[in-house]
Amino acid sequence: MSQSEQKNNPLHGKTLEHIVTRLSEHYGWAELGYLLRFNCFIKDPSVKSSLKFLRKQEWARQQVEQLYLDTFKN
Repeated sequence: MSQSEQKNNPLHGKTLEHIVTRLSEHYGWAELGYLLRFNCFIKDPSVKSSLKFLRKQEWARQQVEQLYLDTFKN
């Protein structure tokens, strides 16, 4: 991606760990598990286990990133 494309990317500078942490603080693990239905949010949830899953599953990561954008628009 070019520098100008990154400037317009709302997730630029946000790590996956930051995104998962903010969502878990905002919703709580139970609500996050309800919204996205990923086992990493339902069964013994933690940031570490969630990151492990989301780094392997691009489709799941995209859903988490979209929820983050929808939740924290500004």
